[in-house]
Amino acid sequence: MGEPKILLIEDNPDDVALTLRALSKNNIRNEVVVAEDGAVGLAQLLPEDGSKPLRPALTLLDINLPKVSGLELLRRVRADPRTRSLPIVVLTTSKEERDLVESYQLGANSFVRKPVVFNEFVEATRVLGVYWLLLNQPPPTVDEDDRQP
Repeated sequence: MGEPKILLIEDNPDDVALTLRALSKNNIRNEVVVAEDGAVGLAQLLPEDGSKPLRPALTLLDINLPKVSGLELLRRVRADPRTRSLPIVVLTTSKEERDLVESYQLGANSFVRKPVVFNEFVEATRVLGVYWLLLNQPPPTVDEDDRQP
């Protein structure tokens, strides 16, 4: 099965590069799958074409995404029993209290504001990686094949 994957749903190429660099600086070597918008993220987690869904150990989700917003993606992922328990951390520059409140109401596991200073971002990434990839004990995943009729 290999190392657990990280799904990064982020449309800003600079933020993608920054996140990948911060993960690397913290020796987090898990494969990172990047989805450049909310529709691609949804297709990874809830594919409609019959392909095998991605079941990441951690999803880092931006709120402000094209096509499907991060909050709408969160709503759909939490509505599906196959993805309801996946760890999703909202990682955003948003300072809007309503985004924070709605993220938690929709089932985000955590809400982290992206620090502007790179060293602070590296530290935030280290803490996220240690907790979600090493310390956290996730529930077993549910596949459609495993559900009883």
